[in-house]
Amino acid sequence: MRRLFPVTDVTDETAAPAGQAGTPRGGAREWSLAELAAAYAYPEPGPRGREPWLRANMVSTLDGAAQHDGRSQPISCAADMRVFGTLRALADVVVVGAETVRQEGYRPARARAEFAALREAAGQGPAPAIAVVTASLDLDFSLPLFTSPLVPTLVLTGAGAAPDRVAAAEKAGARVVTAGEGAGVDPARAVRALADLGHTRLLTEGGPRLLGQLVAAGVLDELCLTVSPMLTAGDAQRIAGGPAVTFPRRFALKSMLEEDGFLFTRYQRERRGQRS
Repeated sequence: MRRLFPVTDVTDETAAPAGQAGTPRGGAREWSLAELAAAYAYPEPGPRGREPWLRANMVSTLDGAAQHDGRSQPISCAADMRVFGTLRALADVVVVGAETVRQEGYRPARARAEFAALREAAGQGPAPAIAVVTASLDLDFSLPLFTSPLVPTLVLTGAGAAPDRVAAAEKAGARVVTAGEGAGVDPARAVRALADLGHTRLLTEGGPRLLGQLVAAGVLDELCLTVSPMLTAGDAQRIAGGPAVTFPRRFALKSMLEEDGFLFTRYQRERRGQRS
């Protein structure tokens, strides 16, 4: 892996931890998980403490497909999975849509020994919680995601959710969190509800409909987008769908890594007065 942006010197000093040599510009090597964790670290707490920060991690082909045959794995690669695992290891909670849970066969996040010290130092548990966003609660609550996670799975739904489905979720061991009126989930309220539970380092892995809702609501702070050097054609969804925004949201490029033709980009929302 090599850093393409930002590069400020002939040697990319940011590619290695302090005190270690970097990689010459144009060179490539496999980064350690510690280096990836440093490259993708969440913002430091501000004067008012740690505020919620919601990042998304998605992959897209050159022609804009977020999936192939309904799954993201065929357009991914080993380096993408290393980044995927690192982003999960840094997060308090992984927010995911119900359809993605069904299509991708989501399982509980696992504890990883490589990140145990990092998570302990950050005051985090052994693994991030999974938070499933669902209006209908049409989920198979007999799956390991609900019955045997290290950290209880959260179910984000509306106040009008069907009582029998809420009861089924709770019986399976999930924690149901109200984050909207009626049956729907309000993205801004979901972020606040998770922060109230102590989850401020938020990660969403989609799918496209959920990401589109987060974008439209203006609550997405960061997008980590893997650009896959593949073409699929067809009618696959792009990374975000659903409601359109009135004006395009501007994000600033913060970093770009490359390995085997895959680009690992990191964009953050521009604030008022911020220059890219």
